[in-house]
Amino acid sequence: MLSYGSYVDGQDRPGTRWVYTVRASAMLRDFFGSVRTKRGLEQGRIAPEDAPQDVIGRCAVADEHEVGAALQSAARAAAEWSAAPLATRLRLVEVFHDLVREKYDEIVDLMIAEGHPSALARWEASGILANTAPETREFLASQMEHRVGTAQRELTVRRVADGVVCLNPPQNATVANVLLGVWALAAGNALVVRAPRSAPLGVMHILRELIAPALEAVGAPAAALSVLCSDAPSTMRTWLESPLVADVMYFGGSRQGIEFGARCVAAGKKPVLELAGNDICVVWHDADLDLAAEALTEAFYGSGQICMVPNVAVVHPAVADELLEKLAARAATIRPGFPEEPGTLLSPVLRPDLFKAVLDQALEGGAHLVCGGRRLDVTGAQDEVGGLFLEPTVVRVDGLKGARDLEAVRHETFFPLLPVVVPEQQEARGLLEAVVEFVNTNEYGLRNSLWTGDQQVIDRFLAGVRGGGLLKVNDSHIGFLPVLPTHGGTGLTGGPGGEANYPILRTSHLQGVSVARGVRPADAVFADLTRKASA
Repeated sequence: MLSYGSYVDGQDRPGTRWVYTVRASAMLRDFFGSVRTKRGLEQGRIAPEDAPQDVIGRCAVADEHEVGAALQSAARAAAEWSAAPLATRLRLVEVFHDLVREKYDEIVDLMIAEGHPSALARWEASGILANTAPETREFLASQMEHRVGTAQRELTVRRVADGVVCLNPPQNATVANVLLGVWALAAGNALVVRAPRSAPLGVMHILRELIAPALEAVGAPAAALSVLCSDAPSTMRTWLESPLVADVMYFGGSRQGIEFGARCVAAGKKPVLELAGNDICVVWHDADLDLAAEALTEAFYGSGQICMVPNVAVVHPAVADELLEKLAARAATIRPGFPEEPGTLLSPVLRPDLFKAVLDQALEGGAHLVCGGRRLDVTGAQDEVGGLFLEPTVVRVDGLKGARDLEAVRHETFFPLLPVVVPEQQEARGLLEAVVEFVNTNEYGLRNSLWTGDQQVIDRFLAGVRGGGLLKVNDSHIGFLPVLPTHGGTGLTGGPGGEANYPILRTSHLQGVSVARGVRPADAVFADLTRKASA
């Protein structure tokens, strides 16, 4: 069994209270028995040495003193680490990237144990590699510093670390998202991470076994990284109240996130918000419909509980029927299963009652059920009472006007539910403009994508769509690519000032520098004015 205390100031601090992690497949086989075992261990009724093999690890619960100590040590480390050369800090990312490659299988296995379907765990790990690839590092290095030499001065525009950055990852996909923190470290910040009590083990293990060794390898202060499993409300309150904290990276729902961002600003902190998605994928009449349908099935991966999957499709009326037929056929092949099983793509959904409410509202509002809509057990059999999985569901919504009256279209639902909006047929140019406007009026702005074979349509789409941190054309909606951002967006996705999120840029600030030699101050102020006056 893995065992991690709080990691503060480069030291492991064992706790008196622990959170135990039970293998997700064991929870699916025997939910109540697994919960009894977990509670027995956490309440001291079962000794750790008597834990069954399906208990894969434990993490100490940090108290308020350890949360405060982490900020103190981080502040000391930030002063030292921010002075390190940019090349050294980027070397940290390179070492980390190499460690991810070396421990790829270990990372994937741990994510599977925590409940990520195996195919999606590999996808998440590939995203970590793309996010830290050589091309990405080279591009971001170019954004961190620019120098211009003149006869008497060296002029520099550079980005400087903000200081102590605190990171609060989401309840789902904790490992992949928390590893964005390596870029906050590369900016020269110290990083304090709260491992969520619902899923702390992967966060603790990956940060301790990947980022901590990478910091050591480049000579960074060990205190530049702290990781604690702690209570969310009290920890966030401490972060907001502490004068030592500069930035908070927050993952969560849009309503709570926007409110938290306002509290950050009021407390003098910079919020870096990663909130809900509700992405749109547009399919035009000349698209490769087989590939477009394949991309749209990504909406069901992880049961739609991934913020960057397509949540709404807008399909040209000339091909809507054919596309829906292909999509329904593909959706039928996506089945539940244990996370270890190679073909599994669906994850359990905790609130299937909410799914039914959203689906019913769509159908009552005029949408038509194309496929799906049932609760399933882990074998794929229908179970409307106790089924933890939801069948991939497609509904057709006719007309752009009024489509956003439906909850399934207007907001991210976090279910395997894809509304396909079919616009009214009209003159071709007007239809494209109407679709672009529909995309632009989305309240969210994580990713948007387009399928078409017409370069003019591509050009008009890219010229017209202003929202979103990432636009993709004729490509996987969720696939990761080097250089391009993996996170961030506009509107309710990133809050005020939201944009594509490169944490090395978002957790640093611009500073101009002039180093002069042989310059008289009076000449620097008045020489140009004197020359202009005498001209």
